Amino acid sequence: MQKKINIKNKKARFEYEILDKYIAGIQLTGTEIKSIRESKARITESFCEFSENGELFVINMFIEEYLYGHSYNHKPKSERKLLLNKNELKKLQKEVQNVGLTIVPLKLFLTDKGWAKLEIALCKGKKNYDKREAIKDRENKINLSRLKKNFN
Repeated sequence: MQKKINIKNKKARFEYEILDKYIAGIQLTGTEIKSIRESKARITESFCEFSENGELFVINMFIEEYLYGHSYNHKPKSERKLLLNKNELKKLQKEVQNVGLTIVPLKLFLTDKGWAKLEIALCKGKKNYDKREAIKDRENKINLSRLKKNFN
């Protein structure tokens, strides 16, 4: 049984307001998937962009070089194609172009079959006052849990 790989983008929920989520496959080479299985990937500073052909690519996703890859190794920060249905791609492209939203990866995980999947979200950027409000809510939850713990 293989261990669960679950790489999250914690910054995304703080920086963006999430409107819609999709799960996309990723087109990877052999050494890339081996590095992901060892949990040697980061998606904190990555984003998604459309090419001229209407294909969706994840940019700035870091996958560390495979230790035993030698001359067949991959580039750590290359563009990687995302695999979605044609209807989903058209819908996302229309939203990004017309409304000005962004597509941000939230989570990189492996399925039971061993396929690497990327959970992406259609997002709208938060303003500074929204971020301060999120920090306040988080601190209130922590204080409330402390009071409950001390009360019991």
